[in-house]
Amino acid sequence: MNPEEPFQIEKGYDKISKTFRLPVNLSEELERLANENNISVNSLVIQCLLYALGKLST
Repeated sequence: MNPEEPFQIEKGYDKISKTFRLPVNLSEELERLANENNISVNSLVIQCLLYALGKLST
């Protein structure tokens, strides 16, 4: 994922199980966006994290 490109929701990743606790409103927003784009919340969270990590200055 190129950090210079606009955020686009994609499908499909190899996965490992991790547990995170999210604020209720953030969880609801992620679920809404995932449903609108016909992908899992997990896939959306992965893409959001990759996008954010790509924007971090090192």
